[in-house]
Amino acid sequence: MLYHLLAPLAKQHILFNLFNYITFRAAGATVTALLLGFVVGPRIIRALRERGVGQVIRAEGPASHHGKRGTPTMGGLIVILATVIPTLLWARLDNAYALVAVGATLWMGAIGFLDDYLKIVRGKSQGLVARGKLAGQISFGLALGVVLLATPLSSIAPATSTQLPLLKYVLLVLPWYLYLPFVTVVVTGSSNAVNITDGLDGLAAGLTAIAAGAFAVFAYLFGRVDAARYLGVLHLTGAGELTIFCGALAGAALGFLWFNAHPAQVFMGDTGALAIGGALGTVAILLKAEFLLLLVGGVFVAEALSVMVQVSVYRWYRRTRGKEYADAHRVFRMAPLHHHFEKLGWAEPLVVMRFYILGVLCAAIALATLKVR
Repeated sequence: MLYHLLAPLAKQHILFNLFNYITFRAAGATVTALLLGFVVGPRIIRALRERGVGQVIRAEGPASHHGKRGTPTMGGLIVILATVIPTLLWARLDNAYALVAVGATLWMGAIGFLDDYLKIVRGKSQGLVARGKLAGQISFGLALGVVLLATPLSSIAPATSTQLPLLKYVLLVLPWYLYLPFVTVVVTGSSNAVNITDGLDGLAAGLTAIAAGAFAVFAYLFGRVDAARYLGVLHLTGAGELTIFCGALAGAALGFLWFNAHPAQVFMGDTGALAIGGALGTVAILLKAEFLLLLVGGVFVAEALSVMVQVSVYRWYRRTRGKEYADAHRVFRMAPLHHHFEKLGWAEPLVVMRFYILGVLCAAIALATLKVR
């Protein structure tokens, strides 16, 4: 909005020319999101506490987590507000990339909000809620795929294509009937991976800030014709506005982290986790960088894989050798992966900080692929 209001005034005063620069507006969105998180955070936490919207702790979880029972959850509302409002304030409102990213955040956030509401406020069964959540995620993925097929955002590459890391100008082009499941898997997998990771104070929020920062760099480079040509990647006209969205998401995550750091005053719940995962997955799809998402979100991927491996191996052992053998031969002491390290004796803040370091490493490796082509 500020771009449309103030950029035309550059003819009268050169100061307003700053609003023509994506870097300036991205920085503005990041700072605005951070400050907005500081402002709305205490109010939302207070409202959640007054309504008794408290976290439910699994009985089989680590004993150290039982003291967190009753901590306000659904704090993802802070992340959503602090992402969407600055994006609409600083991004161009005629840019389809930014609007699709905002829409994805709101849609997936609504699914998470409904999930939290049914599970915590209404006390519905976990199984019923899980099936409904999965249906909502799949419906969004299919809808996004159909929209991108019907109205491609780029005329340079086929709508169903994706870039391959380490290879210059090499695209993987899928037929439409495979592209729709591909988009659905990316969005669903991304949202579930963030949701699984959200198990320690500050863990998901900090990793989100790192991943969003990395994708802000990708969006900026892919949106500049000179940088894209130099790096051997696709130039996606208009994709630079996603830099502003990613900056806002990073700022919102840091603003939420202020209240979510150990000991947490609030948890994001599915409201925030699904919104964040859906947003990151959608940005990767819009940039045709789905495989880079695997690198940038390497910690998220490891967390999700740990659950899949644990469950698969346990079920196989139980079916072939019996329950007692399966109980005694688990791959991890507890899944997801962060609980495994807690069981090994690592303190919660230590696990979070070391996972942050791994998150930075993953983002750095992903950024390095831009030059290794």
